[in-house]
Amino acid sequence: MSSSTAFTESLDHFETPTLDLEGPTLLQAITEHGGYAYVSMATLAAAGDSRAAEAAREMAWEQLHSGPWHSVLPVWRDAYSMACLHVARLHFSKGELSESLRVLDMGLIMGGMLLRKDLDSAVDKVSAKARDAAAVSEQLAKRKLVRQDELRDAEVLQSLPFKSLSLKFVGRRPALSLEGFLREYFLSGSPVIISDSMAHWPARTKWNDMDYLRRVAGDRTVPVEVGKNYLCPEWKQELITFSQFLARIEANDCSSAAPTYLAQHPLFDQISELRNDICIPDYCFSGGGELRSLNAWFGPAGTVTPLHHDPHHNILAQVVGRKYIRLYHASLSEELYPYTETMLKNSSQVDLDNIDEIRFPKVHDLEFEDCILEEGGGLSTSWMLDMKGSGSTDYIRLSVMIYIADVISFLFCTPLKSSFYIQFESWATSLPVFLL
Repeated sequence: MSSSTAFTESLDHFETPTLDLEGPTLLQAITEHGGYAYVSMATLAAAGDSRAAEAAREMAWEQLHSGPWHSVLPVWRDAYSMACLHVARLHFSKGELSESLRVLDMGLIMGGMLLRKDLDSAVDKVSAKARDAAAVSEQLAKRKLVRQDELRDAEVLQSLPFKSLSLKFVGRRPALSLEGFLREYFLSGSPVIISDSMAHWPARTKWNDMDYLRRVAGDRTVPVEVGKNYLCPEWKQELITFSQFLARIEANDCSSAAPTYLAQHPLFDQISELRNDICIPDYCFSGGGELRSLNAWFGPAGTVTPLHHDPHHNILAQVVGRKYIRLYHASLSEELYPYTETMLKNSSQVDLDNIDEIRFPKVHDLEFEDCILEEGGGLSTSWMLDMKGSGSTDYIRLSVMIYIADVISFLFCTPLKSSFYIQFESWATSLPVFLL
């Protein structure tokens, strides 16, 4: 084989060193769990049979849905990753880049950890080739998710729950030192908004550019929630591409009864380009804690994170747009009527937009702190939280949340126009911190 031929083939294929090494052992384990038909199809898929590759993926998919997620055998999650690699490699060799990325993302979202490095490296190669192809037709004009002149205060105030912004406001501190954070907020478990802490993040400008988001993530498949919030009976989940998600945001139908929301997803594990646009705040490691998880929330006005508490301390970093947040102290948990069911016991039965005073007579008199978290702001919190998205349809919320420690508190959030925020999760302590 000539060097030019080898180079051409390398462009049309991606390497799978872990699969090459661990494949025989994995197939043996699948056989031991009765997956004889899968092994037969996977063997043909490795030789380039596209129908066999799709058949193997379908067999593994059926196993993933054979019962509750926690009961699925890890070997079948790895089997699904293997099949996704085979299918994606065949699409890639045909130049079907979008389809190849879609299959790889399904492997990342639903598959096991054994072949994660192969999936990640394949995504890098396919994404790079897709970006090269798209660069030729890229538009020069930048389309923003949110313009500052769209954030109308009067409209915002009309959309908020009762007593909003009328009692006690969450404190705001610019350029708060780590020592001050520990002494004044961390140890006492008090919420605080930390301003001027995200100015150096590339995400502050890049994530308000629709063309940038489409270029780096448009063909990637992500899980989204459809409906006002997860407590509504019509709420459901879907898997769509990021471009399809952005199109729904742009369609300006966010005031509908079923807005689409990317919520509590480890987006930065999946799309490394977006992870490179943010920085982990040093506050996450206060008190000797360690980062537990890093998730993204991206949604329009009309989406609501119901009143709930998280098992760990949170830092919310508001990247694009803004969000109303209400906090109740942990000592008021019982007065907020949490659900008794195991799956919902961290959530309150109270709908702050429409309080049933007969069922929940104590809520109106409870004290709380609240705020509007602006772009570039960060909130540290461990209280019970309510986050609400309201206002006109062009609000977008793009945020990053960081969890830090154990907490029994309640929070409510809502984006005021579309926004993007990030959640950081760590082991250390419990209190609310917002980054600005």
